[in-house]
Amino acid sequence: MPTLCKPSVRVPEYVITLEETLELAERAHAGKPQLPLALRLIRNTGVRKRHLIQPIEQALAHPGFEQRNRLFEAEARKRCPAVIEEALANAALTARDIDAIIFVSCTGFTMPSPIAWLINNLGFRYTTRQIPIAQLGCAAGGAAINRAHDFCKAYPDSNVLIVSCELCSLCYQPDDDGIGSLLSDGLFGDAVAAAVVRGNGGFGVALERNASYIIPDTESWISYAVRSTGFHFQLDRRVPGTMEPLAPVLRELALDHGWDVGDLDFYIIHAGGPRILADLSKFLGVDNSMFRHSWATLTEYGNIASAVVFDALRRLFDEGGLTPGATGVIAGFGPGITAEMSVGRWSSDTPSGLDRATEAIGAAR
Repeated sequence: MPTLCKPSVRVPEYVITLEETLELAERAHAGKPQLPLALRLIRNTGVRKRHLIQPIEQALAHPGFEQRNRLFEAEARKRCPAVIEEALANAALTARDIDAIIFVSCTGFTMPSPIAWLINNLGFRYTTRQIPIAQLGCAAGGAAINRAHDFCKAYPDSNVLIVSCELCSLCYQPDDDGIGSLLSDGLFGDAVAAAVVRGNGGFGVALERNASYIIPDTESWISYAVRSTGFHFQLDRRVPGTMEPLAPVLRELALDHGWDVGDLDFYIIHAGGPRILADLSKFLGVDNSMFRHSWATLTEYGNIASAVVFDALRRLFDEGGLTPGATGVIAGFGPGITAEMSVGRWSSDTPSGLDRATEAIGAAR
C-alpha cells in the first residue's frame, strides 16, 4: 500500500516577528484607510514569527518581478537538495529509486520546471516522470500527496518524491494597499519541504483513499492578480467561512471509507489561519488539541502554503508517531475554493535498508 514517509522541512535563516510586522505595516501604510483593518487581521492570524530567505528590508525593496523570479530559481536550487536528501533517507531510498517527482510551488515560475534541474543534478534517473503543480496554492500539498498516491496505485512498486518550495516573501507587495496584499505580507512565510510516497514498504501514513472537491462558484475568492510587479494576492472576505461547506465533504470521505471523521486519531490540516482551524474543529466535532501540529506550524512559521501539511506531519513524527493502525486525515485547502483530502492509517513497517540507504546517500555527497 502506498505510504507517505516522514517529510523533511527546512525554513530559511531570516526571522520576522509579529511585532516587527506590525511596526513595518504602520510605517509603510501610515494614514491609509485600510491600515486599521489590516493591523487587526495581522494581529489575529496567530502567527508569532516567520522565516524569510532574505532580510525583510530587501523583500520589501521589491527589485521587480524579473529579479524576484530569478531569485526564486536560485534559492530553489540552493535550498531543495538538502531537504530532498533527508526525505530520501527518511524513506530508506536513494535518488535512483524514484520513479516520479512532483514539484509544487505557487511563488515562482520557471520553464522547464525545476524538476529538470533536479534530475540533471541530483542523481535521479533520466526516465523519471515530471509532475509540476503550480496553480493550486495552499491546496497543492494535499494535491501532491493525492497524485503520488494515484501514481503508486497505477504503477505498483513505484516511488514518488514530492518537493514543495514556497518562497512566499517573493510575493510581498509593499505598495499594494489591498486588504489581500496587506494580510499576505503579515501571514505568509518561506519554507522548503520534501517527502516520499513509497509504493511498498516504508513507515508513516499508509494512504487508503483520496478525494478532491471545489466549492461551486468560488473560483475568484482566492486568486493572484498577475501584474508587472508580480503576483498580487487577492482574498475574498468570505474565505474564512468556507470550512462550514467543506466539513461535510470531509465527513463523507471518511464515511465512504467506513470511518467517523470526528473520531480519528490524527488530523493533518492546512493552517491557512486560525478561523480555518477553529471552524473545522467545530464543524467536525473534534477537540482543538487534535489540530496542535497545524497550530504549531501557523504560530512558528506562518502560512507556508503547500508546505504546511508536510510540516504538520513532520511534527507528528517528531512527537513519536502513533500506534500502528491509527486512523487519520490529511487535508489541504486553496484557490478554487479547492479541498484535497486523503485518509489513511499509521503504518508500523520499519523501512528495511535504512542504514544502507543513508550510507549510500552520504557516500554520494
